[in-house]
Amino acid sequence: MNNWNRRDFVKASAALGAASLVPSALASGYRTKLDDTIRVGVIGCGGRGTGAAFNALAAHPKVNIVAMADLFEDRLKSSYGYMADNEDIGDRVRVDPAHKFVGFDAYKQLLALKDIDYVILATPPHFRPIHFDAAVSAGKHVFMEKPVAVDPAGIRKVIDAGARAKQQALSVVAGTQRRHENSYLQLMDRVNNGELGDIIGASCYWNQGGLWVHERQPHYSDMEWQCRNWLYFTWLSGDHICEQHIHNIDVINWAMDGPPVKATGMGGRQVRTDAKYGNIFDHFSIEYEYANGMTMQSMCRQIDGCAVRVEEVLVGSKARAVSRPGFAVINDGKAWRFDSDNRNPYEQEHVDLIASITGQGRYLNEAKRVAESTLTAIMGRMSTYTGKTITWEQALNSKLDLSPDSYSFSDLAVRPVAVPGQTPLI
Repeated sequence: MNNWNRRDFVKASAALGAASLVPSALASGYRTKLDDTIRVGVIGCGGRGTGAAFNALAAHPKVNIVAMADLFEDRLKSSYGYMADNEDIGDRVRVDPAHKFVGFDAYKQLLALKDIDYVILATPPHFRPIHFDAAVSAGKHVFMEKPVAVDPAGIRKVIDAGARAKQQALSVVAGTQRRHENSYLQLMDRVNNGELGDIIGASCYWNQGGLWVHERQPHYSDMEWQCRNWLYFTWLSGDHICEQHIHNIDVINWAMDGPPVKATGMGGRQVRTDAKYGNIFDHFSIEYEYANGMTMQSMCRQIDGCAVRVEEVLVGSKARAVSRPGFAVINDGKAWRFDSDNRNPYEQEHVDLIASITGQGRYLNEAKRVAESTLTAIMGRMSTYTGKTITWEQALNSKLDLSPDSYSFSDLAVRPVAVPGQTPLI
């Protein structure tokens, strides 16, 4: 997969898109009834993995958590205790001690279990392509958090695994939950019906303050510290443009029915300069150009004391739309304002996945579109880090692979902070 071009990607995307044509009876595979237990394994037991497990349990009363895996034993114990002690769902957290796995190979042990119906993949994003590929090879349905990779090498692995999942009629749902949120679904119906006219401009934002930091402890190896403090290392998180801003980018790609063809970015590391913040930037500003010439301005920032803005804006030839979770309007609400019920989209993702698995709803394989949006974010980061304009083909074909030489609790040097104009484009 070393010589991909846009045509190759479109072909692979079409193969994945055709997954929606798979009959639901076939897509349900071995499970067609909802009167059986739906057995779920969790790979990655941090805050998001634990949250996703709660969401799965809330999505259907037949869901049981039956296996857990994490790099760190303390994280697994904390997650399990938090769920098992909850009076509302604790009786459905049935994890035998033999089905609690720890270490870099924990995911392999969990995936080897035969009675798991679907797995939640919620480790730091670097590991997503590895775990997704292994889950598909193990014949498991998948819920995977976003982003699905941190580099082009990982994106290509996700595309390949997604195509194989389609061949096996395995359901795949990604953690870009706006795609499952009623307010966004209603807005996109109106966009597709032409109420905005032609999309002639767009912008999206995730500007907020700082996040948590896991301070280094004396007994930590380099690898352990970086994995526990994973937000701040590009090889683990993809930087916050990938880990967080992908949500907003994905909405614009949704409206445009595909990814952009080019990105030119600016950004830097102005406030979070301490070593505990690893090597990521604290702000990005990217101009994305789509195939029809439309440009989208993308901004994300994690700096305390600055204006907060998390939303998407679509400018059409007839009208303008603004959206954010639970909120969507056209022409400042004068033409239309969302006012319907809006179920928690983090739960709705699992409702929709279970419906796909059981054959009660349409077959879902979201690997293609989440790979597109993840690569869009990666392309913007590559442009910002290097100071170069990056095309879609350059990003997709890039040999950039941020993987460490080995996975062990040992020395692992922090890569230098990127310097635009000096950091080479790979």
